[in-house]
Amino acid sequence: MAASEAGDTTWAGGSGSAVIPSVSLPVAITIVIADMIGVGVFTSLGFQVKDIPSGFAILLLWAVGGLVSVCGALSYAELGAMFPRSSGEYNFLNRAFHPAIGFMAGWVSATVGFAAPVALAAMAFGEYGRAVLPDVPPMLLAVGAVWLVTVVQLGGIRQSSRFQLLSTVLKLGLIVAFLVAGWAISAPQPVRFLPAGSDFGYVTSAAFATSLVFVMYAFSGWNAATYIIGELHAPERTLPRALLFGTLIVLVLYIALNAVFLRAAPTSELAGQLQVASIAGTHIFGETGGRFVAAMICVGLVPSIAAMMWIGPRVLMTMGEDIPALAVFARRSRNGAPAYAVLFQLTVATLMLFTESFEAVLDVVQFSLLSCSFLTVLGLFRLRLTQPDIERPYRAWGYPVTPLIFLSVTGFMMYYLVASRPWQAGVGAMAMLSGLLIYWFAHARSRRTAATAMSGSE
Repeated sequence: MAASEAGDTTWAGGSGSAVIPSVSLPVAITIVIADMIGVGVFTSLGFQVKDIPSGFAILLLWAVGGLVSVCGALSYAELGAMFPRSSGEYNFLNRAFHPAIGFMAGWVSATVGFAAPVALAAMAFGEYGRAVLPDVPPMLLAVGAVWLVTVVQLGGIRQSSRFQLLSTVLKLGLIVAFLVAGWAISAPQPVRFLPAGSDFGYVTSAAFATSLVFVMYAFSGWNAATYIIGELHAPERTLPRALLFGTLIVLVLYIALNAVFLRAAPTSELAGQLQVASIAGTHIFGETGGRFVAAMICVGLVPSIAAMMWIGPRVLMTMGEDIPALAVFARRSRNGAPAYAVLFQLTVATLMLFTESFEAVLDVVQFSLLSCSFLTVLGLFRLRLTQPDIERPYRAWGYPVTPLIFLSVTGFMMYYLVASRPWQAGVGAMAMLSGLLIYWFAHARSRRTAATAMSGSE
């Protein structure tokens, strides 16, 4: 593949020079795919099939989750094409509502919103790595994965693009090989994927709605490319295609993986189990199946960590461009990497790994992240009403139905978190409030400083 296809970058000068957008469509798609496919799809089926013992209902569950994600991607694509600047919700909420709301979203993302998922993925890499390298401590594998990926990110956009593309292609190749092998087994389980009369009860049950919450978590990451809009080639065209194609590819893979899991292993063995992929792998490949699945997940987690270590620091970088107190994080190296922002996220993720507090943090930030996504899509409606004449290179397909579908499901998930985890949701709301307070405090301080300087000059 030519350098330009992998994401070549040209620089006008040294540190702090403006970057020429250069991330191609294939790389942007792989970022979306890598950020979405983590461990969720390999672990959640066991808890779903316990209450929904229907192959058709299970696949429909994943299809619904994917279609809701597509609705979100369509909405974000319109906003990103209108405002092609890196940082995702920070940029969108700035434009749609108020800089304070944007700062709130950026505060959550820049501090723990990406660092906690990085730590969680790295810890999963260490745990699954034990099956491949039993003599290496899981913590060493976890820390090594994060630091290795960080070195790649510090090498600049060109190096990050190539690594992301190659590692994600390898990840997809292993998943496809697993799917082919799973479908080719000689003794499939008696699972039914066509609808029957009894399926209506499962689809309308509380268990289906509850399972949808966790399916949506597995689909999180469909908005990944919006965090690097400023680095995309022709973002008004590349961003909508990357979000849509990336999400649709993951939707197909998720449905196919769950179909193979159900077809390969008895429901009785899967019900209530976390390691459903390993169980299915044992039925497909024999005793070595568990090790193959562990290796597949490990290989798949590397591009996931790489994607989050790429896109997360761009939030802090953009905030540094706007806020003088954070200006150090806006500095780029000669290779285009926001080095200080990358190192900040590395520090937070590493501290979480050693304190092992990231799962609790992740529970807390889920409510915050969902709230920011909800507000962002709500902002699409506000902009359509308040700025109808602004140039929109891309318009969300199916508006207003598609964004309303996303808002409805996201609102349900927020309600579920408040009802089932009130303490975590409350702390998440406090984290958002702290971002608002920090913004207003800094804004007030800046106004006082400006007023003092003006009075002194007089």
